[in-house]
Amino acid sequence: MRVNVTPIRTERLELVAFAPEAIRALIAGRRDEAERILGWNLPVEFPDAGDLEEFLPIQLKRMQEDPGRRDWMARLMVGKDEQGAVGHCGFHGPPDRIGRAEIGYTVFSQFRGRGYAKEAAQGLVDFAFARGEREVYAAVSPSNAPSLAVVRRLGFMQVGTQEDEVDGLELVFVLRAG
Repeated sequence: MRVNVTPIRTERLELVAFAPEAIRALIAGRRDEAERILGWNLPVEFPDAGDLEEFLPIQLKRMQEDPGRRDWMARLMVGKDEQGAVGHCGFHGPPDRIGRAEIGYTVFSQFRGRGYAKEAAQGLVDFAFARGEREVYAAVSPSNAPSLAVVRRLGFMQVGTQEDEVDGLELVFVLRAG
C-alpha cells in the first residue's frame, strides 16, 4: 500500500516519513538501495546495530500494521542546507493506539549542537497540537543531558518516571496545549 505522508516543515528541516521500503533495504544491508529510495544520503553511523535490531524492525512492524497512520510514525530529519538526513524523529505511534502522543528524536553525531533536535521536537509538538492532541509526552534517560535540555527549553514538565525494557530508567515529561 503506497501512502503519501506530508512532510512537517520547520525553518531548517523537513521531517519526512521514513519509507518502509527503505527500512527493509537497511535491515537487509542494502544501504545504497535505501538511499536511492529515500533520495538522501545517510551518515555512516546510521543504522547502527541497535537501529538494525530494535528501532528499524519496530518501525517497520508499526507501518505494516497501520499503514494509513504513517504520519504518526518515524520520520527522517532532512536539513534544508545539508546533503541528506541529519537525524530521525517521530511519534512512538498513533496516540489512539499507544495511549498518548509521545515524541522521540535522534540527531546524528556530525550534526549535533546545531539546534536540530529542538527544532524537530517543536515541529512534532505543533503537528500533534494541530491535530487535536492536548498533551505531548517525551521520555528521556536521566543521563541524556542534551535531550533533557531540549524538552526543558520547549516547556515540557516532568510528571514521573518509567522503566523502559530497552533504555532502562526514563524521566517522563509532558507539554500541554495552551
